[in-house]
Amino acid sequence: MYDLLVVGAGPYGLSIASHAGAAGLNVRVLGRPMASWRDHMPRGMFLKSEPWASNLSDPEGRWRLDVFCAFRGMTARHAEPIPLDVFAEYGLWFARNAVPVLDERTVARLAPLDGGFEAVTEDGETLAARTVVLAVGVLPFTAIPAALRGLPPELVSHSSHHAGLDRFRDEDVTVIGGGQAALETAALLAEQGTRVRVLARADRLCWNDMPPPWERPWWRTARAPHSGLGPGWRNWFYAERPGLYRRLPERTRTRIAADALGPAGAWWVRERVESRVEVLLGQEVAAARAVPGGLRLETVARRGGTRTLETGHVIAATGFRVGLDRLRPLSSELRALLAMTADGAPEVGPDFESSYPGLFLAGLVTASGFGPAMRFVHGATFTAGTLVRGVRRRLRSGPAGWRIPAGRRGEVPEAVWR
Repeated sequence: MYDLLVVGAGPYGLSIASHAGAAGLNVRVLGRPMASWRDHMPRGMFLKSEPWASNLSDPEGRWRLDVFCAFRGMTARHAEPIPLDVFAEYGLWFARNAVPVLDERTVARLAPLDGGFEAVTEDGETLAARTVVLAVGVLPFTAIPAALRGLPPELVSHSSHHAGLDRFRDEDVTVIGGGQAALETAALLAEQGTRVRVLARADRLCWNDMPPPWERPWWRTARAPHSGLGPGWRNWFYAERPGLYRRLPERTRTRIAADALGPAGAWWVRERVESRVEVLLGQEVAAARAVPGGLRLETVARRGGTRTLETGHVIAATGFRVGLDRLRPLSSELRALLAMTADGAPEVGPDFESSYPGLFLAGLVTASGFGPAMRFVHGATFTAGTLVRGVRRRLRSGPAGWRIPAGRRGEVPEAVWR
């Protein structure tokens, strides 16, 4: 029986596994490593977060993004975006060097077991563990506007459904949303010859400013410190103090998690959109139906009035919405035993343990508890250290026969430079 099964092999799952292995736990990771980044983001995209805020976490900080870039002959510089394919390669390199055991099979079902849990893999093998962490990322939580649901994938897709956009070359596409995913997708489509428009509910698009220089006068730093979520004291609190964030009243936490750091485009994509992409603001889709050659959309303007337009395909870059019902690996029995927060997300304690003993959660699903940082790679560092301490505490409280390893902090696998 494993001490810990990590379900999911993205930045959070890999970071947690690295910390767990260094702590001496018998750990196994299940999932295709960096699947979201490798299989669900179009080629040509860039990482929006700063390189120094995009590290996966190992206890000694040896396997950072800048170390990988140096190995590749690149330099990770402040205010210079990193290509997403490079970041995906970095995650695989991190997994080879810092993660004890990686099993690329997915988990089809997770259920309670006497003394722990059983996980059934996609090919039918059953694994047992005393504790489990679900680090399933964002893909289970894709959100598509109600008017577009039920239409075939040939006509409507989510922005996370595409590893490439070549199929839309020379076609007509409408991208719904006003955030980075919508705007960068639209820019890539326009640059390959697609006739594309962006349709957004907001009355104007928001753009992030170019970040201030890393080195600057102390008084400018004091006014707006750098943080993993951008400059400013509010962002610094979200990024660097998730433990304090969790002490806020639940209603405040869930409101901030939903509204903070709202849809905005990166400074480096702005010119690519404004020079080549049609933008329809203050509108949302009220109805949609299939017509020869694509769809007919009926939109409603926020200030009144309707409009009809036809398009060949709709890409909904409309984000992700966490819900307990979306945690598909969980058996119905286990799901029914989990407490929820006011926004429908599963409740987590101060060390990321759910209301069911031994079941831990990580990533986007914990944003209501620990804040906006959990929507970004930057949150993996706080999560990994805190969660593994919680796992060790849970193991200590288990049956007397459970052996709790003495930590091996500092011991990580030998480098695999490939």
